Amino acid sequence: MGNDRRLKVLSAIVTDYVRTREPVGSRSLAERYQLGVSPATIRNDMAILEDEGYIHQPHTSAGRVPTEKGYRLFVDEVARIKPLSAPEREAITALLSGAVDLEQVVARTVRVLAQLTGQLAVVEYPSLRRTALRHLELVALGPSRLLLVIITDTGRVEQRTVTFTGPGGRPATPSLSEVIDPVALERLRVRLNAALVGRRAAEVVPILTRLAQHAPDDERVLLAAVTGELLAALRPDAEERLVVAGTANLARSTPDFSAIEPLLDAIEEQVVLLRLFASETRLGRPAGNGDDATAMRVSIGSENRDDALAEASVVTASYGPGQGDAVAHLGVIGPTRMDYPATMAAVRAVARYLSRFLSGPEA
Repeated sequence: MGNDRRLKVLSAIVTDYVRTREPVGSRSLAERYQLGVSPATIRNDMAILEDEGYIHQPHTSAGRVPTEKGYRLFVDEVARIKPLSAPEREAITALLSGAVDLEQVVARTVRVLAQLTGQLAVVEYPSLRRTALRHLELVALGPSRLLLVIITDTGRVEQRTVTFTGPGGRPATPSLSEVIDPVALERLRVRLNAALVGRRAAEVVPILTRLAQHAPDDERVLLAAVTGELLAALRPDAEERLVVAGTANLARSTPDFSAIEPLLDAIEEQVVLLRLFASETRLGRPAGNGDDATAMRVSIGSENRDDALAEASVVTASYGPGQGDAVAHLGVIGPTRMDYPATMAAVRAVARYLSRFLSGPEA
């Protein structure tokens, strides 16, 4: 669309409808917004916008409301990310400062995002596959079991129980206690850390293969079992971890959905959310400045390619410890009748905070 005035009219319609949830008429636009033209000119622009599919009239003699296409044009051509207000910046600082580990900061982040946007917020833990290993710990739990603790450079901690089996796949008996010889276990721990610290998932397999080829006899059973669990944690289809907050916010938006139950069910099961983040780079379109790890995307209605999200909008951002180094995503889900500029501002600000947290105090 090349007409600047019609873009202003569309912007006013979107803004007014988001605020009131009432169809917008030409007279109210002329009274509330300084468009510099008469109601008759506004009506003419609205008729063109309707013909082009950007707005529609839900009832005879009613005003107009934006369509999915109208929201898309608004986000692409009109919406500008609002700077956060001083109280909003203070709220982020107050609620997120003082977090001492990744678990705390993710839990606080998702609550802050839900509060700032009034929408449902989702934060994904940094992916094990996209981060580097910082430390591996091996702790004997018994004659046939040990605990594998995986710590990444983002602070994510993953624990896996490794169980050794005897002949026929049965659990190892106390007579096989020599399998977890403490001296061999300590040597293996040192060897694994020396070889794997600083490595990403894609580099792990060939390194473990070389270690297995040269492992002493008393480490081979241990190494094989630990390797299986480590690779399972790093495999491409391994389930990622999500934290959700603000479901009540979404429930309060019931009038904006013809049926909200499928969306609530999908969120509870998290399958749709995991799929959404997994395909985030293919959904929606970029929003705002994409010059760092917090580059955002907005997907509206049918762009989400999932029936449960067909009447929702999703604003997502990636985050990571360095420029262009995205390791996970966060975002909000709400109705298409959303305050996009304010929502994008909150998502970007929180994503940047998380990125700074992962970068460490020197960033």
